[in-house]
Parts: sequence; structure tokens; C-alpha cells
Amino acid sequence: MGTSENTRRRLGRWQVMELVMVMVVLVGSGLCQVVPSQSPCPEGATPHSLEQPVYEESVRPVGDFMASFVQSFLNTVQPKPFPKDLVLEIVQDPGNTLSNQEFVKEVLVYGTGFLVCVAIGVLYIVLMPIVGLFLACCRCCGNCGGKMQQKQTSSIHCRRRALYSATFVTTVIILAGNICMFRSNESLKRSVDSSTVEINVALSNINTFLTAVPQQVQFVVNESYVTIEEVTKNLDAIGPQLGSEIQKQFESTFTPALQSLIILDQEVVNTSALLKKLNTSLNNLESNASTIQIEITNVKNEINETLSKPDCTNCENMKPELNKLTVDTSIDTSSLDELQTALNEMIKADLNSKIKEVEMQFKNIPESVTNDTREVVKSSKAELAKIKSQISNISTDLPLSSLNDVLTQLENFQANISTYSPEVERVEYIRWCVCITLCCVILLVVVCNVFGLALGPLGLKSKVEPTKRSCTSDCGGTFFMMGAGFSFLISWLFMILVLILFLIGANAYTLLCKPWRNGELLQLLDTPGVIPGFNLSETFGANITISSIYRDCEEDKPAWSVFQFNQHINLDDLLNVSKYTDEIKKDFEDTNIDLSPINFLTPEVKDQLKSFASKSGNIDFSTTVQEINNFTKVNLNTTADKLDQLAQIQTGQIKMELKNEAQKLRKIQADIETVIFPQLTTVSSTIDELKTTLTKSNATVGEVLRSVGVAQDFFNKNATQIVKTESGQFLDCQLGYFTAFADWARNMITQELGRCGPVAGAVDSANIIICSNMVESLNAFWFSLGWCMIFLIPSIIFSIKLAKYYRRMKYNDVFDTHINMINIPRPTMRIS
Repeated sequence: MGTSENTRRRLGRWQVMELVMVMVVLVGSGLCQVVPSQSPCPEGATPHSLEQPVYEESVRPVGDFMASFVQSFLNTVQPKPFPKDLVLEIVQDPGNTLSNQEFVKEVLVYGTGFLVCVAIGVLYIVLMPIVGLFLACCRCCGNCGGKMQQKQTSSIHCRRRALYSATFVTTVIILAGNICMFRSNESLKRSVDSSTVEINVALSNINTFLTAVPQQVQFVVNESYVTIEEVTKNLDAIGPQLGSEIQKQFESTFTPALQSLIILDQEVVNTSALLKKLNTSLNNLESNASTIQIEITNVKNEINETLSKPDCTNCENMKPELNKLTVDTSIDTSSLDELQTALNEMIKADLNSKIKEVEMQFKNIPESVTNDTREVVKSSKAELAKIKSQISNISTDLPLSSLNDVLTQLENFQANISTYSPEVERVEYIRWCVCITLCCVILLVVVCNVFGLALGPLGLKSKVEPTKRSCTSDCGGTFFMMGAGFSFLISWLFMILVLILFLIGANAYTLLCKPWRNGELLQLLDTPGVIPGFNLSETFGANITISSIYRDCEEDKPAWSVFQFNQHINLDDLLNVSKYTDEIKKDFEDTNIDLSPINFLTPEVKDQLKSFASKSGNIDFSTTVQEINNFTKVNLNTTADKLDQLAQIQTGQIKMELKNEAQKLRKIQADIETVIFPQLTTVSSTIDELKTTLTKSNATVGEVLRSVGVAQDFFNKNATQIVKTESGQFLDCQLGYFTAFADWARNMITQELGRCGPVAGAVDSANIIICSNMVESLNAFWFSLGWCMIFLIPSIIFSIKLAKYYRRMKYNDVFDTHINMINIPRPTMRIS
């Protein structure tokens, strides 16, 4: 019954998690299986990268300078592996472990090395005061070197030097240990003082991590809102967006057709203007020519009268010249009338209104799209609203309250740290002062030895008797005895402290720090039952342990892989967009976008264009040009010159009349040149322009008929397919935004969300604070102190023996180094 209840609870938790994943995935639910777009989609709202929180710098391992040496010693004392079975037995049945003899035996066997060290320490503690007491009593009785008499031998100096060297070396070794004590004590103080800050940094990083997880979830939700809003905005603007794309497909044929119509319309206007200008110029020319013709006729009649007078000499010969005094003012305008008729038909066709009509229909395509897609846009926006409503519930559906509980506990813990920090600092200061005192006491022994080593040889003279040694030498020996006395008094007390600290620090290293670093401690915590009611594998329904979580968090992996959500949530199936897109796809397929029929030119207008081209191409301006050229051949000055010549042979009134008539002809010729000739030039240039314009118009009419036919056929045949294709591409683009977000969400969920590096960092920080800093410094301190205690034994022996070579003795011990020589008679030689 309990198993089924636990199973239901696990299922309930996984249902919540699966619901959360579904809510996130629903953002990508607008996708469908589509044909790849032929044109790139406009750039949409790209989801931003998930920003990881910024953490404070983690604690870096400091470690004591003697850590490797001390750890080597402890590994020698306790080479056995971590006693996992013993610890489990204690945890599982703490009440019966002490009464279980087998268990006690196993514990003693495991701690054999520690027991040996404890036995040595206890032996030291017991023997040192006893030996000191016996030595003091023995010396007071004059034994054990207590008698103030030094036996003088030949090797006394060698023995003194040997003892001096041994004492010096021993003192240096004790001084080195004492220096290590000072450094270890200071390192431990720094570790304790900085532990509050370091713990707060670790807790702050955990706090930041736990705070960032809900924010990252909300960030994913907000990015989904951005995508939904982007698609909603595009749906609202479907007319301009989709309509403009449809327009682009028709531009390649519509633009040339409209452009040719505009050009033709302008050419028709220009032709009409030129024709009107030509007609006006011709009318003015005919009017002026008629006036000239009347004037010429009047002058001609006057000349004829003058020449007919009887007094006129040789005037009959001049009369044939009068026949040349005439101007043909008739101009054939029948061709212009035909052109005017054709132009009137083109003007009646009203190409400009046709152009405006087609342009208006072309511009109204977006509006038609908007009207025809109003219902599908409305239904699609309704679906988006549902998705948005579901996504908004993610924050409430997620079990984030547990994170808030953890944050509250962290805040309470940090508050407790701040509360007890002053008390911890006060206790640490007291500990530091006590340890400094211990270091100074050891230093006092070293100072006594140093003074003895310095003053003894300084005041000693080899030829001076022991009873007459100097005060300096005697002080050196006294310092040696003081150092030995202090050593006897403090060594056994300090060894008690070494033993206590050894049991604390060594067990902390072997049972906590060492298994913590090699992972055995986490493996112990993974064992079911060690932590009551705590089983990650059962909770998450996967093979998850504290060790695996720590390893993954060390690599800063996301929560998706750390907690193996993939075993219970099929993210690929949830992100299978085809499951959510059928409705939207169906709505778009059922939507019919009808474009208004576009008719560029009616058959009647096409016939009028063809008629205009035919008529304008058949117009012949040669007769009109010839008639105009006849005006340029008129030259009245020739007749006037002849009249002047005839007047020369005349007399009287006839002479004057002929000259006046010649003058009138010249005036008429001047009027012709100043009035008629410019008008002739204007008419000729207008005709040339009109001919050029008509030639262009004929070519333009052909281009219009061709381009309009192409555009009309393209629209009639492809309009439906273009609308369908562009509608599909528009849908593909909108759903492509969801596809991009779905891919982004998959990446964020599986690769970025909930990177748990700070969790492993906090565990590492705790290991560094406790083991690398505090435990190692503590072990270095007791190891240095024990080092000094061990070498106090040879220091006592050597200093006591060396003191007698420098102290002033009470009794002499004569050592005669002189040899009495006996005179032996030498043989003498006699010389005879």
C-alpha cells in the first residue's frame, strides 16, 4: 500500500514536470509541415541567449605549508581505507555498537596506528614527570652529575665539542618546529577569520543560483511571449505583408505594361499638342499669306496701270514680269484631318483613366488580402491567445515554492552566521592567544639553549681550572639547566595537548577530509538509509546519486542532464510541432483570397490603338512640305530691281510712280521675310517633331499591345497559384518563428537552464574551508608541537651534560699533564 502511494506521488511530480515542459513547448505549437519557401522570410524577433547569473569568486585552497608532510605521516599511521562498513553500522544501529564486541574489535583493529601513537603519547606523559622528579632528587643528593666536580681527562675537550654540536643541532630542530608552530597558528587564525566571509560567499552563490532558476524559467516564458506577439503583429499586418509579396510577383509583368501605357498616353498628349500647334501655325500662315497676296495684287494693279500709260517708254516689255507677282496660299491639310480623327479616337479611349484603374486595382491587393483573411486571422489569434494563457500558468504550475523554502533557510543560516560571528571571533582570539603562549614557552626553552650555547664558549678558557671559570661561562651552563628544567615542567603537559589535538585532527583528516576529497564520503551518503528518508533514485525515478550530481555539477551541467529528465520526458515528442499545427494549417487552406480581375485594355481600346497606329503610319506630309517650300521661292526684289531699271529711262511722273511701286514690292518682300518665313520655319519644325512623335507612337503602340497582352495572360493564368504560393510562404514564415523558438527552447532546456556549477562550488568551498584551511592548519600545529616535544628529550640530555663543562665547579680534580724526566748518563768518548 505504501509503495503504491509513493508511486502515485512520483507520478504526480512527474505529471507536473511534464505539464511544465508541455507549456513551454506549446509556444512552438503553431508549426506545420510546409514546403520550403522560395524566398527568405523577413527577419523576426530572435530569442535572446539565456543569461547565466554572475557568481562571486569561490574560495581558493590555501593549505598549510606542512600539509603534505603531515598527511604523509597520517597515511603511514593509518594506511587502511575508509571504514565505510563501520560507519554504516554506527549510523544504522548506534545503540548496539558499543555493546557489540565484534564491532569494538573491528574499530580497534582499524585504529591500530592511532592506538600506537596514543600509547607513545601516554608513555611520554607518564614518564617525563617521573624521570624529571627522579633526576631532580638524584641531583639534589649529589648524584647523576649533581656533584659540582668535573673529572679532568685528556678527552674532555672532544666530549664538550661533541655535546655542544649535538645540543646545537637539537636546538635548531626545536626552533624549526617552534617556527612551524607560529606559522600554523597564524594560518589557523586566518582560516577561522576568513571562514565567515568564505561561507557567506558560498551561500550567496547558492542563493544566486536558486534565485536564478525561477528567473530563467520566466525568461523562457517571456521569450515565448515575444514570439507570440511577433506572430500576432504579423497576422494583424497580413494585408500589407502578404499583399506586398503578391504584388512583387506581378511587378515583372505589370510594370512594363503600365509603363508602356503611360508612355503611349504621354505620346498621344504630345502628338495632340503638336498637331494643335501645327494647325494653329498653318492658320496663321494662311492668314498672313492672304494679306500678302492682297498687297501684292494691289501693287501689281498699280504697276500695270503705270506701264499702260502712253508716256511710259518700253513698258510693254515689263508686263510679262507682272505674272510672277503672285503667292499660292493654299495648303493641303487633308492628312492632318485624318491624324486628328485618329487622335480623337485615342483621346476618347482615355488611356489615363485605364492606367489609374489598373494602378488602383494593383494597390488594392493588400486590402483584398486583409478582407479575405479576416476570419482566419481572427481564429489564429484566438489560438495564440490560448497558448499565451497556458504559458502564463507555468510559473504557478512549477514547484518553485520549495526553492523559496530553501532560500529562506539559507537566509536564516546567514543571519545565524552574522549573529554568532562575534562570539566565534572572540573564542578564536582566545585560542590564538593560548597557542601563542605555548609557542612562546617552547621559544623560551630555545632561548635558554641559545644563551647557553652563546655564553658558555664565550666565557670558557681552556687553561682555567673548573673552580675558577668565569661568570659568563657559569651563566651559560645555568641557562642550559634552566632550559632542561622548563622542558621537564612543560613537556608532559604539552604532550597532553598534542595527544588531544592529534585525536581530533587526525580523525578529521582520515574520516572526513580524505574520503571527502576522493569521493568516498559522497558514496557513503549515497548508501540508502544513511540519511533517513532521503533517496534520490526513488524521488526522481532514475539512477541519480549525490556523487553523480556532484560530478555533473562540477562540469556545470544543466538540470536536464543532472536529474536525467530525458528518462521521463520525451522532449523530442513534445517538440514535434506537427502535432499542434493541423488546425492553423486547415484554416489557411480553407481561406480563399480572391483578387479583383484586372483588365488592362478592352478589345475596343485595342482596336482603337491599332487604328491609330495604322492611320498615323500612313500619313504623308510631303505635299504639305512642298506647298510650304513654295513660299520660300517668292522673291519680289527681282521685279523691284527691274522696275528701278525701267524708271531710269523714264521721265516725269512715270519715273516717280515706278520707283514708288518698286519700293512697295521691296517692303512686301521684307514683310514676307520677317513674318512668313519664321512661320514657315515653325511649321516645318513642328511637322518634323510630329513625324518623329508618330514614329515613336507607332513603336509604343506595338510595345503596349505586346506587354499588356503578356501581363494580362500572366495575371489570368497565374493569379490563383501566386496567391496560394505566397499565402503558404507567409504561413511558413510565421510558423518558422515558432520553429526557431522551439529549437531555442530545446537548447535552453537541455543545455542552459539550471547550470548547477555553484552547487559543486559550494561543496568545494566547504571542503576548502574545513579541510584545506582549518584541519590542515590544526594538524600542522599539533605536529609541530609534538615535533618539539620529541626533540626536547635529547635537548634535556645534551644540555644537562653540556652544562657541567661551563658551570663553575666547587671541587678540583687535578689532572697532571707533566712527566718527570730522569737524567740518564750519556756515554763519552775519550780521545787518546
